[in-house]
Amino acid sequence: MQASASRFLQHLPLFASCSPEHLQQIANVTTEHRYEKGAVLFQRGDACDGMHVLVYGKVKLSVSSRSGSEKVVEIIYPGQSFGEAIMFMTGSYPVMAQTLEDALVLFVPAAPLLALLDSDPQLARRMLAGLSMRLHGLLQDVASYSLQGAVARVVSYLLQALGEGEHAGAVTLPVNKQVMASRLNLTPETFSRVLQKLSEQAQIVVEGREIHIPDANKLQQLIEVA
Repeated sequence: MQASASRFLQHLPLFASCSPEHLQQIANVTTEHRYEKGAVLFQRGDACDGMHVLVYGKVKLSVSSRSGSEKVVEIIYPGQSFGEAIMFMTGSYPVMAQTLEDALVLFVPAAPLLALLDSDPQLARRMLAGLSMRLHGLLQDVASYSLQGAVARVVSYLLQALGEGEHAGAVTLPVNKQVMASRLNLTPETFSRVLQKLSEQAQIVVEGREIHIPDANKLQQLIEVA
């Protein structure tokens, strides 16, 4: 276990510059956890005593209202970590983490990692940089949800997923449409209506989770007139 954890961790930007000794120290205390689709890693309010690193699969971070409606805050992909911000605060999780498919997760307990941070300022700076980038992304999401309408949110996502400079192609939604809608702060019904509107106005073709975009310029124009 320690050998495989060490090999995986050393390829993460967060730990890429760690000395072999420090990396081995982290690997020695890292535990491996396999989860089936739909498994809950932690609930909102659970105490945070470490950070998680996703090896494969997808994990959603979400919050639920008293009425039972769910808001997906973030989707975690392989190679990403989560939980480290709360670990620094020695507090409780503000979100629930649940697997969207079978997943392998590494758990790094807080105490040895924090001790390593005290002795390795470069690691501390890299972790702060990673947290800052994630915060910046979440703030951009909030601004987008506040200032953009439903069509603009979906179009912006599709264009970003298609890739800069691409004029046509296909986008595969990384999660089902219900989760994708929540991530864009839309109801599933609104998300479906927007896709139908884009089919009519920009000739996109929706086939399950795959969306074919014959002309990205038509999508861009929809944002400009929105």
